[in-house]
Amino acid sequence: MPDPLVALLVGGGVLLCGILCIWPRGGILGLRRRLRRLSTRVLVEDALKHIADLEIKNQNASAQTVAGVLQISDGRTARLLADMEQRSLVSFHEGRLRLTSKGREYALHIIRTHRLYERYLADVTGLSHSEWHRRAEAIEHRLSPRETEALSLRLGHPTHDPHGDPIPTAAGEIGPQQGQPLTSLPVDQPARIVHLEDEPETSYAQLIAESLWPGMEVWVLERDPQRIRFLAGGEEHVLAPSLADSITVEPIAEEQARGPRCEPRLSSLKPGQKGIVCGLSLACRGNERRRLLDLGFVPSTPIQVEMVSPAGDPTAYLVRGTLIALRREQADLIHVRPAPETAEQTAAAAGTGDGTGPEASGAR
Repeated sequence: MPDPLVALLVGGGVLLCGILCIWPRGGILGLRRRLRRLSTRVLVEDALKHIADLEIKNQNASAQTVAGVLQISDGRTARLLADMEQRSLVSFHEGRLRLTSKGREYALHIIRTHRLYERYLADVTGLSHSEWHRRAEAIEHRLSPRETEALSLRLGHPTHDPHGDPIPTAAGEIGPQQGQPLTSLPVDQPARIVHLEDEPETSYAQLIAESLWPGMEVWVLERDPQRIRFLAGGEEHVLAPSLADSITVEPIAEEQARGPRCEPRLSSLKPGQKGIVCGLSLACRGNERRRLLDLGFVPSTPIQVEMVSPAGDPTAYLVRGTLIALRREQADLIHVRPAPETAEQTAAAAGTGDGTGPEASGAR
């Protein structure tokens, strides 16, 4: 005969499990229903964002493109779009999938949240560029319009995300993407990078590996069907035309160019050499940028290489009377120009040795 206490405990456990499974709010079934609703909402918002993105580029969306982006079956895509049409978010006009005014407003909120959050991650947190898109993809489905506006206010209402994409306004307006592909820029015409295409991720990773960022000035040196050679960020770059097409630039007048075509990096100076800080790389953002500025690496600041560690890294630099050690990856973020020669240096270089000689007034 079974022990009454054991039977009671077993029965109570079974009853408790049943309650946990069917409890409307806290039960497993309730949780599954909430997750299913959340999953459906995310799919709807991702579909709206995809359709809006194609409309902004004057391209057509279809059930096939939606299925491909969302990575779901054709059958589920058909049910999803039917539900969105019933909710007046999309319409089919002459066989083309289009957003309604309600759907466009919804889509631009998602895009606005995504791009604002990417800007926040880049400018405030200092997280790596590889984290921006993934984290923004998650947060775009969570922020309410009020929370998005609070984020925009905190950032000073930026107009573009870190890739150069325009951020929709709170009123649901979005400006066109200005500029032209780098591949169409005439040789020796100065221009400024205004946008880097961040999809596909592999192409974007290659552009970032080249230390290319919106805001950089560029000059095309040579172009042929196999490659395009250009200057940007103080260095020469060579890219295949297919990859260079992912870079959008805006031509500028020669007098608008902020500086020389090629500014060396601080890491290129040898012990004993002096330089003048031109500025920080556009790749330097967030906490890292604020730290270097606080340490005194601001434009027009004289700097000298004092010593290099036995291992070759870090290097000690004399900045405003203070020795500051930087790793090579940090020194790579600081652009410099050669310091003007003193009269003594000029005389020594000429072999007079008397400490006299004409003073060099400009950079070599």
